[in-house]
Amino acid sequence: MSTTPATSAPHVRSYPAGLGWVPVWRRNLLFWRKLAPASMLANLGEPILYLLALGYGLGALVGGVGGIPYQVFLASGFICSSAMMTATFEATYSAYTRMAAQHTWDAMISTPLGVGDVVRGEIAWATTKSLMSATGVMVVGAAIGAVRGWQALLAIPAAALTGLCFSAIALVVTTIARSYDSFLYYTTLVMTPMFLLSGVFFPLAQMPEAIQRLATVLPLTHAVALVRPLVIGGSVEAPLLHVAVLLGYAATASALAARLARRRMLV
Repeated sequence: MSTTPATSAPHVRSYPAGLGWVPVWRRNLLFWRKLAPASMLANLGEPILYLLALGYGLGALVGGVGGIPYQVFLASGFICSSAMMTATFEATYSAYTRMAAQHTWDAMISTPLGVGDVVRGEIAWATTKSLMSATGVMVVGAAIGAVRGWQALLAIPAAALTGLCFSAIALVVTTIARSYDSFLYYTTLVMTPMFLLSGVFFPLAQMPEAIQRLATVLPLTHAVALVRPLVIGGSVEAPLLHVAVLLGYAATASALAARLARRRMLV
């Protein structure tokens, strides 16, 4: 988690309309550079260990899934889950610290920046961090032979879209949270079930029909369905549907987060 000092507001240059989020993103980037090694270790360490341990260990027992090695199957799922987890952590714990504990948001909105600029900047920054994490997992997957073909490069923008989606959703939670403990409900009741039921570890076809239907409304399911074929060198079924679902979640959650943040910050 970033422990951002309660600094003064960032210097705001003149930005074109709609780009007020840029100084917020840049401010977070400049601070993150001081903590980059530890931050990257935290974001990459767990998914890479899961990939190696389960890929080799469980993969030796499972063999293959749908005609592909389990390690390859798992790598594509962890690219998505890494983007989801990193985006969520940054847009909850770290963003809440800047909003409620260190009052960095208050300093920002005392400048020409508006609350909407701050919210969009936080979402953009969490998306950036999620992309770093997902790309790191992809590089490790490629090194161990779990990423196949040039199509895997298309998984990078797909991972960015996944991060955008979960950054926006997490920021909605942040704007209504009253303490750090509030995030435990979101993690336990939303994130963990989604992590387990969206096809990261096993094909959804093996699950009961009721769970399969539930999974179709989960954004991580659509992220996995978009990324996995690209990573294993196959073709994506209904790509526009998956992109539309992720964009729909991102747009709706971004608008809601901005509205809730205004209500909280401007009372």
